[in-house]
Amino acid sequence: MYMTKANKDIIDYVVLCVGAFSERFRLSNRQAYQYLRRFGGISFLIDFYDVEHTQSIEDAVDDCAAICNRHGGALQP
Repeated sequence: MYMTKANKDIIDYVVLCVGAFSERFRLSNRQAYQYLRRFGGISFLIDFYDVEHTQSIEDAVDDCAAICNRHGGALQP
């Protein structure tokens, strides 16, 4: 199976954001990924990659925290 450059860019961006999210909230990468997956942060990053990747990683982490909070997550942005 062939992965397009666009798909690779999205994957790389999501991995970077998960790592930054884990550092901000003092979670393991696995915990951060599971939290973001459960409360909509991963979907948000993928769906809005075209806009989100033009902003800072800190802004993306803030946005993910806000989205997750709206969907029942307990971590505060």
